[in-house]
Amino acid sequence: MRKALIIGIDHYEHLRGLSGCVNDALAVKSVLERHADGTVNFAAPKVITGAGPDRVVTKSGLRKAVRELFSGSPEIALLYFAGHGQLEDTGGYLYAGDSRADDGLALSEVMTLVSRSKAENKVIILDSCHSGAAGNRPDDTGVAEIKEGMTVLSATTEDQKAFEDGAAGVFTKLFVDALSGAAANLVGDITPGSVYAHIDQSLGPWAQRPVFKTNVKSFVSLRRAQAPIELADLRAIATHFPSADYVFPLDPSYEPERFDEHRADPTIPPPDPAHTAVFAILQKYAKVNLLRPVDAPHMLHAAMYRKACDLTVLGQHYRKLVADGLL
Repeated sequence: MRKALIIGIDHYEHLRGLSGCVNDALAVKSVLERHADGTVNFAAPKVITGAGPDRVVTKSGLRKAVRELFSGSPEIALLYFAGHGQLEDTGGYLYAGDSRADDGLALSEVMTLVSRSKAENKVIILDSCHSGAAGNRPDDTGVAEIKEGMTVLSATTEDQKAFEDGAAGVFTKLFVDALSGAAANLVGDITPGSVYAHIDQSLGPWAQRPVFKTNVKSFVSLRRAQAPIELADLRAIATHFPSADYVFPLDPSYEPERFDEHRADPTIPPPDPAHTAVFAILQKYAKVNLLRPVDAPHMLHAAMYRKACDLTVLGQHYRKLVADGLL
């Protein structure tokens, strides 16, 4: 069982209103609900939005929802929050719609509920100002308390503000892009680590800095995107490359296309159907950076001029996974 609580608050009774948090929450719900192939990912995620005075998200309601999320023992319990956040000398806070300037839901309280949860994996995604304080002790020791099975991904460090870009948060837009496939590996899995890597690279050193804290033995997949290469083709890599340093020799019989000058050259053999079938797979490997042509700019040239191809470091990694029966 996979549980998700998704919260977006634009309307605040006593604080400045926001404009993109509800949209962010709905976008996260849309991408998390199902995998790319349409199968269920997080079944019926609970969505709480505060868009106006008729739908105020109360502090007590926020606390209750978080408590319910981390009850039971699901495979994964995921909390996403978009709204106001604040840092006090007693720690960080998430603001509900009825919060005043000094009255939010303490991140320490949230983390206590998380640490007590029997969920196998606990994932907290925070798009709010000062959200990097999550998991930190409010005692200036610089120590984070992240127990086993916990992962925190926040939009900013504890001393930064989170920014909106139009009707969406800068962080959440990148988060949704990552879940949509930008952070997928070659089998389509998207992990918290790959999501952070995508956001971190996209924001650069001068923008708000995302924070990633985790204590896990293995990453859980947050979503499965469309894999850039079919699994059967990927698993064939150990067959085509019997060793990591194998250099695959090519010749014109591997290339299915022929130009007029090739047809007129008696030294160039016609395409071999068995070879062209293999070459099609090798080209797929090249497109996803698993291999590279040797002494040639493209795979076509490598074949037509009797060159070769070999595995990249990434290709050697996936070949090992296949050879070890891990893929």
